[in-house]
Amino acid sequence: MSFHKKLERNSLLMLVCIILVVAIGGIVEIVPLFTIESTIKQVKGVRPYSPLELAGRNIYIREGCYVCHSQMIRAFRDEVERYGPYSLAAESMYDHPFQWGSKRTGPDLARVGGKYSNEWHVEHFLDPRELVPESVMPPYSFMADADLDYEDMAAHLKTNRHVGVPYTDEMVAYAVADVEAQVDPDGDIEGLMARYPKAVVANFDGDSSRITEMDALIAYLQMLGTLVDFTGTSAAQPDGED
Repeated sequence: MSFHKKLERNSLLMLVCIILVVAIGGIVEIVPLFTIESTIKQVKGVRPYSPLELAGRNIYIREGCYVCHSQMIRAFRDEVERYGPYSLAAESMYDHPFQWGSKRTGPDLARVGGKYSNEWHVEHFLDPRELVPESVMPPYSFMADADLDYEDMAAHLKTNRHVGVPYTDEMVAYAVADVEAQVDPDGDIEGLMARYPKAVVANFDGDSSRITEMDALIAYLQMLGTLVDFTGTSAAQPDGED
């Protein structure tokens, strides 16, 4: 007790002790990361984003969607029952930056892929309160009129490759073509599907004459949570259940 009183009254000693405790805590947390090959367990099905999905993710970040929508379902009963299987670290391994979020003004979007139709998403972006009267989300109708700038998509894939996303030379070479293929369900999508399994191919915004930012954003949302098969896995169960 006497030492504690002395510590509280001596600011320099208090500072030294704080630095010491923080240093020890940092070492305990950081050092183990250098002693194992990877901190993320590989999960079957996880792949890099297709060029169109990546463009949609960029728009998602640009518009600040992550401020109100997290993409991390915690391993608690209420979250699993509402949103689906809890999130795995591997699902975000190609995210730079990740979109876990810190709050939810709107629902978590980690498993939103396939939950709603493309038409629903279009209407929701045009006028959120038309579908969800209590929504505080602003309209994003301008995206339906904004042509997607994707001519430099190959360079964007190369940049992601520099930070560890395993885009191959083939993926880079077909980046622009894959954007166009993913919005053309009547076209040749064999190569696209081989490079990006489970990619959703559709005329997302209903306008086949152009590729818009809305096409890209909906393509991104429609793949979230769809790559990993959780059937029969513990992640599909609420916390504490088998």
